[in-house]
Amino acid sequence: MTSLQPNPTGNERFNAEAANWDNNPSVQEATQMAFQTLQPTITALADQKRAATGASLDVLEVGCGTGLLTLRVAPLVKEIVAVDTAAGMIEMLTAKTRQPNAPRNIRPICQLLEDAEDPVLPPAAAAATSDDANPSSSSSPRRKFDLILSHLTMHHVPDLRPFLQTLLACLTPGGRVALTDFEDFGPEAIRFHPPTKLEGVERHGIPRGWIEELMTEVGFVEVRVWVGWTQDKNVEDWEDAERPTMPFPFLVCEGVRRLD
Repeated sequence: MTSLQPNPTGNERFNAEAANWDNNPSVQEATQMAFQTLQPTITALADQKRAATGASLDVLEVGCGTGLLTLRVAPLVKEIVAVDTAAGMIEMLTAKTRQPNAPRNIRPICQLLEDAEDPVLPPAAAAATSDDANPSSSSSPRRKFDLILSHLTMHHVPDLRPFLQTLLACLTPGGRVALTDFEDFGPEAIRFHPPTKLEGVERHGIPRGWIEELMTEVGFVEVRVWVGWTQDKNVEDWEDAERPTMPFPFLVCEGVRRLD
C-alpha cells in the first residue's frame, strides 16, 4: 500500500469529512447506482481480456474517496489502483483494505495524478521485479490500465483538458475510461451541493455536449456520453427551493484510447 501526501491544497473539507463520509445516504446511493450502471461494462471488458490473454483487468480509479466504488469493483478485476488527493479519504480506504474479509487487490495512493509516468504508480509488468527490489526507482515505465474509472470527481477539477490527457496517457492501447458525474442541465444544477459546500466546486455538473467534444479533442475515440441514472437529491438547504428534492441526471462519459 502507498500513501503519499499530495501537493495541492483545498482538501480540507474532504479530510474533515472522511471519517463520516460513508454515513451520507446520498453518497451511498450515488455510488451504488454508479456501480450498477458500470458493472455490465466492467464484466464484459474483464471477460474479453480473460478470453484473449487469460488475465483480468488492471483498473485505475481517480478520485476514489473512501473506496465505496473501489470495494465494489475490486472482486471483478485483477487489481484496482485507487488514487485520491485527500489524505483523510485514503486513510479510510487503507483501513478498509486491512479488514479480514477485504479484497487484497486494492492499492490506495494519495496523490494528485498529473503524469502517466508518475513514480507513485505501479511499474509496468516488465519492470515490476526490479522496481519491487528498489522501491525508490522511478526510471522504469509505469503500468498502463485497461480501464479507468472516476465518480463525482470531474466537477472538482479546475481544468479538465489536462486531466483527460493524463487519463488517456494512463490507458493501454484499446483501454477505456468510464467517468461518471452529475449533468449540468442548467442554472438549477447548482443545487446539487448545499450552499455551505460550494467551495472547491469548479463547475455545477458536466455539460453533455461540451464533455463529448472535449474528450474527442483530447484524443479519445468511440466517445459516448449518456445518462446512466437519475438521483433524487435533497435541496432543502436552498431557501428558495420550491420542493424538498430534485432529480439530478448522472452522465457516463466513455472513451477509448486508439490502438497504436
